[in-house]
Amino acid sequence: MPILDYDNGLTADEQTSRLLYFCAVDEADNFIASLSAGQQRWLSDTGFTARAGNTALLPGEGGGLDAALSITSDSVIWQSAATADALPEGSWKPICVSGQSLAAIQLGWGLAQYRFAPHKPKRQKRARLCLSAAEQDTVAQAELLGTHICRELINQPANIMTPAALADAACDIAAHFGADVKVISGKALPTYAPALHIVGRAAESEPRMVDMRWGSDGPAITLVGKGITFDSGGLDIKPSKGMEIMKKDMGGAAHVLGLAAAIMAAGLKVRLRVLVAAAENAISEKSMRPLDSIATAAGIMVEVGNTDAEGRLVLADALHHALTDDDAPHPDFLIDFATLTGAARVAMGTECPALFCNHQETATALMRAGEALHDPIWQLPLFESYDRFLDTGQAGLSSTGSGGGYGGAITAALFLRRFTGRDVNWAHVDVMAWNISSRAGRPKGGEAMGLRATFQHISELAETNS
Repeated sequence: MPILDYDNGLTADEQTSRLLYFCAVDEADNFIASLSAGQQRWLSDTGFTARAGNTALLPGEGGGLDAALSITSDSVIWQSAATADALPEGSWKPICVSGQSLAAIQLGWGLAQYRFAPHKPKRQKRARLCLSAAEQDTVAQAELLGTHICRELINQPANIMTPAALADAACDIAAHFGADVKVISGKALPTYAPALHIVGRAAESEPRMVDMRWGSDGPAITLVGKGITFDSGGLDIKPSKGMEIMKKDMGGAAHVLGLAAAIMAAGLKVRLRVLVAAAENAISEKSMRPLDSIATAAGIMVEVGNTDAEGRLVLADALHHALTDDDAPHPDFLIDFATLTGAARVAMGTECPALFCNHQETATALMRAGEALHDPIWQLPLFESYDRFLDTGQAGLSSTGSGGGYGGAITAALFLRRFTGRDVNWAHVDVMAWNISSRAGRPKGGEAMGLRATFQHISELAETNS
């Protein structure tokens, strides 16, 4: 799996480059008026309209292809991605006519390069963006790497992306950046993470907890990811259609590994810790049963309300260790990513992750970053009144509560809060991690959602505390 090898769409070939003009829609008429008479006539004869997202090829005096024009609005990232797909092969030198961010153009162009097609011939000839080393933005490069890792891990088939393979991927990332990593599995796991062990013990590939650490200065940042590499639903089995893309149920783990790679690639001054709870929710004689009472690392007994709500169980163990391990600093900011509930998709749709936070200022900062970066994330409440539903289990804390399915994303977040407490600067992101259709720069399949917004927030924390 080429998780650290990605195509950024860049070239340094200036000698053969054609000019690519990026022009804001409200300045397009003036810019077009500055073009040669032949180019203006060409645009008129081809019916070109100066609408955001549109791209036109421009002829030279001899009739051959000379340049191109891309019309932009505030969504420069995605308009750059659309332009990358629209232009013919060759090298294109970007010219920002109206003050667009070259970093945003670079990011969008790079996002458009991703394809998951390991069994198809590679598309070698593509339009390349010509940027010198000095023009390339380090943050954009880091975010491209993180997004690529996230997408690539999610898209792998479940027979390849097993719990063992997910742990190996984490170890590869750690080795690349010189991070420390350990994997807790086998006989040590039932004591260290009993709920994780119980969720994953029915599978052929045994469960494991990944613990990665990097950095010695700055705020302590801990990332926790749900790594269910395939979710059958367990004995509360999913229907076949509902099981179809459940290879994406390790999307939370993919997000935190991609985010960690971006943080390390950018060299942010933080003390980073990453915990990934990796397991497959399979069916065998070892499967947990509905209404089983199981132990957790926190010593809290949990009654299994539904075996298809396994993600919150493995996160409970990971969140406990994020806050209590003696050899790790207490996090200044703790965030988990998880493909946790269908209820979040009902409330938010598939393209905007649901955000829950203990601290309102953290939620506001994350949403503001998401809006600025066109990487949306939106807050739902930790509605206190629903917390009582979790205390209805006969044999322990109920994993699903007695809310009758209503407010399921909120109830799940409140369950996780039982393992973090109310005071920790903790955020929980309930994410789809999958594009159900393709758009420019966002192909159908595994997707990083909220990753860039979180990276920006962590960057701000690192700068504030430096």
